[in-house]
Amino acid sequence: MSNVWIAFGLTLLAGMATGIGSVIAFTAKRTNYRFLSVATGFSAGVMLYVSFVEIFVKGAEALAATYGTLGHWINATSFFFGMLLIGIVDNLIPAAENPHETHSEAETAPLHDKSDRISRSTDMDKTYGAHHHRLMRMGLFTALAIAIHNFPEGLATFLAALQDPALGLAIAVAVALHNIPEGISVSVPIFYATGNRRKAFVYSLLSGLSEPVGAGVAYLALRFFAGGQGGIIPPQLLGMLFGGIAGIMVYISLDELLPTSRAYGKGHDSLLGLVAGMMVMALSLLLMK
Repeated sequence: MSNVWIAFGLTLLAGMATGIGSVIAFTAKRTNYRFLSVATGFSAGVMLYVSFVEIFVKGAEALAATYGTLGHWINATSFFFGMLLIGIVDNLIPAAENPHETHSEAETAPLHDKSDRISRSTDMDKTYGAHHHRLMRMGLFTALAIAIHNFPEGLATFLAALQDPALGLAIAVAVALHNIPEGISVSVPIFYATGNRRKAFVYSLLSGLSEPVGAGVAYLALRFFAGGQGGIIPPQLLGMLFGGIAGIMVYISLDELLPTSRAYGKGHDSLLGLVAGMMVMALSLLLMK
């Protein structure tokens, strides 16, 4: 039972990183886009390495132990099913509310103002007031998009931590780094629409809290519908879930993290972050052996 609380705690911390992104947007004198580039590249490196080297392998071992050679086929099918699932989710979200859209320094500059609300002069009203509803809609849809994306990410973090807390910690760090720029993406349009930092922060934080909520709902459903004696999830089901989680994380890395890293950075920033993430993950796995 202690592993369940550890897994839930790690998932909660990873999800709350959207709030960190919102705080950075409000407090930093200027947004460090190179840091965001390296951080998202690092997150992609961690996810890709751990997906292929650890999670996919764990799934294959669990399934092969039960089904023999057929287990490897089931594991590969689970992997591509995970990619298909997150791909469907991704395509249900309108492109205009892309949660990984980058924001220029000119856009984020008003967030650093010390006043609680944007000054509503006639000129400012002409600039921002006409777009109030569109910006609010964009911010809310971005928050919803992130919340939907974070459901499978929360499940991935939770199940990995449930099986191996050290592995779960590594994934939680990667997901948290991934969530920081997402928090900025929610805060920017909502702050422009309302001029209210607190409201922008709350929506940003709520979008990330879908991770622990998704993890909790999925875990309870698995225990109720598939749990054996004592609510223990069968190893063959865990194997299929691990295969699916590996597919989800690879998709997120290639479709979201690396393009976002490239958009924020210059030169080889994203590649440096990617390699650094892989090296840190490899070193941590070796030290845990």
